[in-house]
Amino acid sequence: MSKGAKIAVGAVVAAIVLYSLLGFWAGLAVLIGVPVVAYLLLDSSQKRRLRGMSRKQLGR
Repeated sequence: MSKGAKIAVGAVVAAIVLYSLLGFWAGLAVLIGVPVVAYLLLDSSQKRRLRGMSRKQLGR
């Protein structure tokens, strides 16, 4: 199983658990809010490295 597939499966499982515990809108806010907050907390050099890694994986 590829890394992307594992992430997708984990996201689906997390969505199902959060939906059952919190409801749809609260679960959606958590699923979107946590990665956004984590990205905003990164240092500028870390953000630059992250953008470079994603470009490299896309074959640019």
